[in-house]
Formats: sequence, structure tokens, C-alpha cells
Amino acid sequence: MNDALNSTLKIAGMGLQAQATRLRVVAENIANADSTAATRDGDPYRRKTVTFDSVLDRSLGVEVVRVKQIGRDRSDFRLVYDPSHPAANDEGYVKRPNVQTLIEMMDMREAGRAFEAGMNVIEQSRAMMSRVVDLLRS
Repeated sequence: MNDALNSTLKIAGMGLQAQATRLRVVAENIANADSTAATRDGDPYRRKTVTFDSVLDRSLGVEVVRVKQIGRDRSDFRLVYDPSHPAANDEGYVKRPNVQTLIEMMDMREAGRAFEAGMNVIEQSRAMMSRVVDLLRS
């Protein structure tokens, strides 16, 4: 039983690591939602994405979640009319990041809930281990 609880803790921990990476990327996207290029020819901040993958953990004998890659969202930049901006093109438009704050907030909420679920698994596993130790003492 102890091996099963330890495996559960390791699996939950790997899930927490993946969601923590996702939260970090979302926070970076939100922080750079208004980051434009400093020059006319430059591009603004490009939204980052996180891709997960399930990988067989041979030591545990189960599939676990891992971050496969941190990529770049290739969607178009938004154009905003601001002829006084140093990065404005000849028509006066500035390329703005392809970050949509509402989508980032939804991703953050989802990742936060997944993180919370992983923490609940860890708390329950620890409580079960504590009960087993108490039973062995009696």
C-alpha cells in the first residue's frame, strides 16, 4: 500500500509541475499583452503556448503528464492605429501582441483548478499514510 501512495504522490507532483509551467507561461503572456516593438520593422511580443504529452514513467508503470513544448502562437498580430508610436508603419498602424487577456485568464483559471486538484490528491494521500502509520502503532 505504501508503494501505491508513493506512486500517487509522484504522479500528482508531476501534474503540479506541468500546471506550474502553464501558469508561468500564462503570467508571461499577460505581462506582455501590451509589449510592442521599439522600431518600425520589429514584431511585438508573440503569445506563448504550452503543449502537454503523456509519457510512460517506467519506474511507476503508469503514464504521466509532462510539458511537451513551449511554443509560439502563430496567429496574426492585431493592428492598432497610433501614428505617433515609434513602431508605427507608413499608414500609422502599430502591430500589437496576439495575446487576448480573456483567453489567458480562462487558461489561468483552468490551470489553477488543475493545480488545486493535484494538491488535494497529495493532501488525501498524506492523510491516508498518516492513518496507516497510526494503525501500525496501535
